Amino acid sequence: MQHFKEITKKIKSDKPKVTMAMAFKTIIWPRRNLVFLGLLLIIIRSLSGFVLPLQSKVLLDEVVPSKNIDLLYTLIIFVVGAILVQAITSFLLTKVLSIQAQYLISELRAQVQKKVLSLPISFFDNNKSGALVSRIMSDVEGVRNLIGTGLVQLVGGSVTAIISLVYLLDINVWMTLFTLVPLSIFGIIALKAFKYIRPIFRARGKINAEVKGRLTETLAGVRVIKAFNAEDQESTIFEKGVDEIFQNVKKSLTATAIMTSSSTFLIGLATAGVMGIGGYFMIQEEITPGQFLQFTFLLAFMVAPIVQMSNIGSQLTEALAGLDRTEELMNMTAEADDENRTIEINNFKGELEFNDVSFEYEEDKEVLHNIDFKAPSGSVIALVGSSGSGKSTIAGLSATFLNPKSGTITIDGEDLSKVKLNSFRKHLGVVLQDEFLFEGSIRENIMFPRPNATEAQLQNAVKAAYVNEFTDRFDDGLETLIGERGVKLSGGQRQRIAIARAILADPKIIILDEATSNLDTESEGLIQKSLSELTHNRTTIVIAHRLSTIKRADQILVIEAGRIVERGTHDELLKVEGRYYDLYTFQAKI
Repeated sequence: MQHFKEITKKIKSDKPKVTMAMAFKTIIWPRRNLVFLGLLLIIIRSLSGFVLPLQSKVLLDEVVPSKNIDLLYTLIIFVVGAILVQAITSFLLTKVLSIQAQYLISELRAQVQKKVLSLPISFFDNNKSGALVSRIMSDVEGVRNLIGTGLVQLVGGSVTAIISLVYLLDINVWMTLFTLVPLSIFGIIALKAFKYIRPIFRARGKINAEVKGRLTETLAGVRVIKAFNAEDQESTIFEKGVDEIFQNVKKSLTATAIMTSSSTFLIGLATAGVMGIGGYFMIQEEITPGQFLQFTFLLAFMVAPIVQMSNIGSQLTEALAGLDRTEELMNMTAEADDENRTIEINNFKGELEFNDVSFEYEEDKEVLHNIDFKAPSGSVIALVGSSGSGKSTIAGLSATFLNPKSGTITIDGEDLSKVKLNSFRKHLGVVLQDEFLFEGSIRENIMFPRPNATEAQLQNAVKAAYVNEFTDRFDDGLETLIGERGVKLSGGQRQRIAIARAILADPKIIILDEATSNLDTESEGLIQKSLSELTHNRTTIVIAHRLSTIKRADQILVIEAGRIVERGTHDELLKVEGRYYDLYTFQAKI
């Protein structure tokens, strides 16, 4: 509960970023033709709705006293026609606006997803994937109330209320003024409630995202949860999360209940007053029974939109709160939008060089210190050292996932921080220790970087990574479905698919981060053969705990505590009998 209070407190301190004026300019006005068509339809629907109350006076004051059957038939036909017009316009409103609103939601989701993918890796390191899914899928849903029937009903309801008010004043001024007093009080209460509710809706979006994020992690890590018998622990955490959502919803429902009960009481008060005042005027014969019935019908026409406006107002408030959070994402700077990145490398060779590079994840806590090395085009550079020494950070810098604090990294002599990311990354391939595979077939995963690759290119990659060694035993071969994250395959099989994917991508620079760590001895032997083809004529950065896999590296860098403490070939480093020698001989004994 404390976490929820902190979120709510923070949300309340933030000023709303999206105003109704901004929403009108960016969302409603570009679709003004549809909105105006919707307004026209709802005005027609509203005007046709006035036929029944207006004809009620004719029924009581003219048709019934004169016993005119022909006029009664005419009146019924007129009323039925008006009802038919209302039905048709209601259908068209849904067809025109509601469908357009859903199309807008799909457009916005696509835009937000594209924006999220454009953000730097550091953003994803600091945000749960489930929370981002919630922001992409849920936060934009409220716009249906801006472009859909919600806003149009708000405007149409206002038109209906104004027309009704004119008629009411014409029938009897005193009865009308009496009803306006409780309605004005209700309006004040509603405005106060909307101001109170908007921060609650904004807080709900964040809480929902966090709870969904945790749930996504729970489902993804279900094997770990079951292995440690932690089902109850995860259930408790989730229960706390849904309770936070409940507490938030309870607050908004309380505010809504205050509005609803206020409207019930105040409208009931107005109705009782109308009965009393109307009864008095009928006794005095200042109004007819037909006029009184007409007045009550028109009063309902005026009050209903006002009450409906409170509900629509809540929807619009929720929509703006969701757009606040969407706007936060859309205003973030995409990594490719860096104005310093102007260099396009056309004749890409792949010569990578670190010049006095330092890096820190947190301020004043350097994890790399003055790293210098050169990786000529087509060379293999191996990074070895104990866990946490900084090897993966060097790999992340090489892949432009991270940016150095100081010093420069160059590619073909150009400062990598000034090179357009697309120009560099289209020549980059990465194989990670825990490689990610997508749900689908083995074929789809290998062809991921080049979906238009030929069958011959695919088969070359499959054979080079020895994927066919196990797919030939599967009934469906390359079409075998592997489940979420490749759960139906062994670690070695997943790794070989990842290497085949990298071979098919045909990069000029490749980063292998513990690429053989998940392999059994037999698989490792096969992969070593495929890696020689993968690294041929490619600049390669290899991170390896198994030092037997890097004997042929052109240069081995021994990293300890963020510094290069030794460098050389395998034979050269063994001769000096330093840190590399210790690591290698220790592994040889195991």
